[in-house]
Amino acid sequence: MKDFPGTPGTFTGLVLRISQCIFAVGSIASMATTTNFSSYTAFCYLIASMGLQVIWSFVLAMLDAHALVRKKVLHNPILVSLFVVGDWVMATLSLAAASASAGVTVLYFGDLGSCKLGEECQKYQMSVALAYMSWVTIAISSLIMLWLLAAG
Repeated sequence: MKDFPGTPGTFTGLVLRISQCIFAVGSIASMATTTNFSSYTAFCYLIASMGLQVIWSFVLAMLDAHALVRKKVLHNPILVSLFVVGDWVMATLSLAAASASAGVTVLYFGDLGSCKLGEECQKYQMSVALAYMSWVTIAISSLIMLWLLAAG
């Protein structure tokens, strides 16, 4: 298998995983600090999806850090296959949650003009933006993993 930036056990792979985790935590924190997010199913789904994203990214970041410290290569085809499937599932969940939340945010707070609390609306928008950033980084990781699997 090829060794290129973003693969498991490389510094760029670790940076991708840490950024996924940070964006997901930011999305959760922004949404959780609002008073009324639990009234909207899409926002609850966003919290659940980003929570899974945090767990997945944190575990893989620790695995990457361990591989960097031990100077090991994580290019086992079975392990890479697991990364591919996990990354694609997480990317799909993240995109669906971010898109659903963005749709609710635009509909209720933009089109219907239901947002009387300006700061609360900004928190919803920030949470959605961070969820999309998390999705972008997991999508990059999933494409790298697929490329790595195909190159092997």
